[in-house]
Amino acid sequence: MSSPMSSPAGPPTTVRKPVHRRTFLSGTAVAGGALAVTAAGISPATAAATARADAPAAVPAVTVRPSDRRYADLRRGTNQRWVGSPDQIVLATSTGDVVRAVQQAVDSGRRLAVRSGGHCYEDFTTHQEIAVVLDLSRMDDISYDERRRAFSVQPGAALGRVYDRLYKGWGVYLPAGNCPTVAAGGHIQGGGYGSMSRRDGLAVDHLYGIEIVVVQADGTARAVTATREPDDPHRELWWAHTGGGGGNFGVVTRYWLRSHDARGDDPTAQLPTPPREVWLSEVAWPWEQLTEARFSRLMWNHGEWHTHNSAPDSPYTALFSQLKPFHRSNGAVVLDSLIDAGVPGAERLLQNYISEVGAGLGIQPQVRQYRRVPWLHATQWPGFTGPDPTVRFKGKSVYARRTYTDVQIAAAHHHLTRDDFHNPSALLMIASYGGAVNRVASADTAVPQRDSVLKYQVVSLWNDAADDDAHITWVRECYRDMFAATGGVPVPNETNDGCFVNYADVDLGDPRWNTSGVPWHDLYYKNGYRRLQKVKATWDPTGLFRHAQSIRPA
Repeated sequence: MSSPMSSPAGPPTTVRKPVHRRTFLSGTAVAGGALAVTAAGISPATAAATARADAPAAVPAVTVRPSDRRYADLRRGTNQRWVGSPDQIVLATSTGDVVRAVQQAVDSGRRLAVRSGGHCYEDFTTHQEIAVVLDLSRMDDISYDERRRAFSVQPGAALGRVYDRLYKGWGVYLPAGNCPTVAAGGHIQGGGYGSMSRRDGLAVDHLYGIEIVVVQADGTARAVTATREPDDPHRELWWAHTGGGGGNFGVVTRYWLRSHDARGDDPTAQLPTPPREVWLSEVAWPWEQLTEARFSRLMWNHGEWHTHNSAPDSPYTALFSQLKPFHRSNGAVVLDSLIDAGVPGAERLLQNYISEVGAGLGIQPQVRQYRRVPWLHATQWPGFTGPDPTVRFKGKSVYARRTYTDVQIAAAHHHLTRDDFHNPSALLMIASYGGAVNRVASADTAVPQRDSVLKYQVVSLWNDAADDDAHITWVRECYRDMFAATGGVPVPNETNDGCFVNYADVDLGDPRWNTSGVPWHDLYYKNGYRRLQKVKATWDPTGLFRHAQSIRPA
């Protein structure tokens, strides 16, 4: 269903160019499609009113230009490697603001980028050709839409706020990311995973629909909705937002969240319920006690454990951990873990896990933390949260179907113990994966990696721009050597399954760092890329929304 999002309650969100026949016919066709009734029994006109997308903004948009004192903050995101120089930054507060900003960019021929939380790894929102940044951070409303039986979340809502509002208001949650400052906008579009994904799936596994501002072939910006309902004519647009990544098709201004198995009208039954409490654990093995043989055994234990305990029906779906083999200059390899305290034998399961990872090393790990805390408090635990927003970083990602190969372990050990490189914040950050994530078929969403058991990245964080080359080179060489057997990248095979689109990495398209012959888009999307290209051709025919790794139209 589509709609220019007009209703008797307020002005339309389509910004009209001078009316000519082509525009008029386009609008008529949209209105005709809007008459379809979804399986949920909600007409688009009703849904538009429910979403209040066309209601006048209570707070006006703000435009920041270079002379404004706020410009220095707003021209950059979390990764301090990237600083943009846009003509203006528009901080929208409504869907109407977004439509107007997009239309103005189209009419003026200026390049536009969209930002929600600003956590992009690469320069997709700060590239020097970008003239207008559309900042959605003030669009952070979270509410329950009774007519859609779904929670409405705007793209600027930080995940910490999403957890807080959903849990305090209705006792539910979304199994999304671990960093509370990451915003829903780009996170959900890329799939969205975190410490509860083994238990309840990815964020997109609970995505019911979106409201999105798109640009037609004639250059008219308008807001449309797309849902997963089988009879929704825009269902492919919804599907593309279940893992296709941000900056590809338009500007998402609202997500509707409802689990597939939700029934009835009770909002407390529309999304999963989080644990009441969790056990948190942090243990560490000092590098001074880790010979190469012990390090190899530790890695092999960790990989083997996940290979055998990541099925959707495993009792260990209640457990999530991050293994962090830091560079030797940090002093230790750290294992941070969390388990739902309400599952039978939770403490025993957690202790068994830690014991199995450390089995055969001949040394006992240092216990740094072991405590039981309420779930909402645990969402702020620094053991899993993201980096300091004042640093620079480079990361390269991996999906793994099984434990590491001997070559991968040896390469990791070599680079983590190099004497010519010192950075306590250089590491492999290896997250548990699988469980409920792998209950979903590969083609059901745009996240095709549905049989992986680990998801990790080689990453370095630093402060000084003068050190960029050293840190970026370390990350690239470590990653290249770990995947030397497949052209320097994790080409899908029996061990690896490509890369994570939300950890954007332009090196995947650089023949100096990817000699596999497998293009970057197949590492992210595998066979789903052709389907995404068709969606691109339909919904962004002018190619307005683009960046270095945006989807090319079919």
